[in-house]
Amino acid sequence: MPASFEFPHLCPAMTDPQSVPVVLITGAARRVGAAIARRLHAGGARVVLHYRSSSAEAATLAAEFNGRRPGSAIAVQAGLDDKSALEAMVARCLEAFGRLDGLVNNASSFFRTPLGQIDERDWNELMGSNLKGPLFLSQAAAPALRASGGGIVNITDIHANQPDRGYATYTAAKAGLLGLTRALAVELAPEARVNAVAPGPVEWPEDEAAFPLSARAAIVASTLLKRPGTAEDIARTVQFLLFDAPYITGQIIHVDGGRSAHLSLPDTTE
Repeated sequence: MPASFEFPHLCPAMTDPQSVPVVLITGAARRVGAAIARRLHAGGARVVLHYRSSSAEAATLAAEFNGRRPGSAIAVQAGLDDKSALEAMVARCLEAFGRLDGLVNNASSFFRTPLGQIDERDWNELMGSNLKGPLFLSQAAAPALRASGGGIVNITDIHANQPDRGYATYTAAKAGLLGLTRALAVELAPEARVNAVAPGPVEWPEDEAAFPLSARAAIVASTLLKRPGTAEDIARTVQFLLFDAPYITGQIIHVDGGRSAHLSLPDTTE
């Protein structure tokens, strides 16, 4: 766990509980989302842990955080395709903590949709979690983020620019999130900032069929650093964009070991 850090731009008086920043993280119960929550909480932030179905993991993580600092975390359930539920989640955050300084749109569905087999259920699931949810949650959070001078970090994907075969719907959703990042930066300026992190080979899908071991090896070999990244690499970059980059907005940072520096990428799906 990283050493504690401070948030000089948002909470100059850490001794005042009401000045401690609050960050809402979607998909925070597990994997990359949990790593982001752990890093921000370790640094002193209060956190709102969104989950859709991982209720036990979210409750465990919130209890862990509150065991360290009472009243520093809550867990909130919502479906990202439900606009009213997203608005209610922001309201719950403000009710619990009285402010909102950061939003991390991390939650994401990911699966193959080969052309010719795509149906509306696939479309609704992938667009709902990767684009619709971030849009309407950002809209709901915008007044509080403007008031605090806070920021949004969206988790997109390097394949928003360089598609993999078989993932057309996911690619379209993440490309939309990339465009949304820049559009929201325009909409929320000058009060709040909006940026994105585009991961490369970090935290492989739990379903090995999505990326067989041979495909994973080829992907890692295509990075300049010749190794996969970690969830902590993403968490560290999110921390930087939220609290240590007051003059950065509308940007997408690739955290991919240099993979996107290649002009072309290997086709690893066939």
